[in-house]
This record gives sequence, C-alpha cells and structure tokens, in this order.
Amino acid sequence: MVKKYIVRLNEEERNSLQAIVSKGKGAAYKIKHANILLKADADGPAWIDRRIADAFGGYVKTVANVRQRFVTQGLERALGRKKQSGPSRKRKLDGEKEARLIAIACSEPPEGNARWTLEMLSDELVRLEVVQSISPQTVSRTLKKTNFGLTDGSAG
Repeated sequence: MVKKYIVRLNEEERNSLQAIVSKGKGAAYKIKHANILLKADADGPAWIDRRIADAFGGYVKTVANVRQRFVTQGLERALGRKKQSGPSRKRKLDGEKEARLIAIACSEPPEGNARWTLEMLSDELVRLEVVQSISPQTVSRTLKKTNFGLTDGSAG
C-alpha cells in the first residue's frame, strides 16, 4: 500500500519529540502521538501503521490521522487533538426557550403547589410543546446558568 502522507522529521523535530517521550509528563495522547511520529519517520524506523498501532495500543486510523496532520498542518497540530467542528449535541434550550422556561418558573405554580419543582417545569415545557422532551437536570442547569433560583431564599 502506497502511503499518501510520508513523515520526515528533521533533527530539531526528532529531538523535540524524543524529549516529550522521555519526560513522560503531559497528556497521554500527546506522548502517544509523539511516539507515533517517531516510529513513522521515513528517515528513521519507518514502521508500518499496523505495527505502530499495535505497539502503542491504538488504532491504525489514529496513526494515519496523526501522520496526515503532521504532513499537512505541522508538528504542533499533529501532537494535539483534532478540534471539534461543533458541539456534540444540539442545545435543548436556546435563548428563546430559556426565556419561556424562566417565564414559566416566575408564574404562579399549578393549583395545590406552593412553588414549581424541576419535574413540574420540565413537564410543563413538554406540555406547552416548547421542547419534545427535557430532563429536570437540564432545567436545573439552565436555571443555575441564568442565576435563577426556585427557592424564595428562606430555605436553609
């Protein structure tokens, strides 16, 4: 198999990577990436990706990705992790929905209740079709983030 991205380290890069590996301090992924680059060096050991992955307990795809990032973006980017393009999950409550939550929390609680509970608020958001589903924990985090408390200050 012909490799598209060939790693060729100069003396300065090799010394820098060896220093990272020999110190053994720092993020584990950074040390692993340094080891990958040292073993993938075409002017050095020139190990194949499978052997590198087996030696360092990783995946062949990780070795290929580190190799590619080194060739296309440089040493610093190869040692780091790939930046996430966006959040893993879309937020349940955007600004408009947060405002609806706070408006509900400020309103009178349902008949027979002294105040809103997190469960009641999450159920009310679903009932009003603000969201399809939401957990009381998400409601709690949102209220905490906006410095809104459900208690009247006399608790505790």
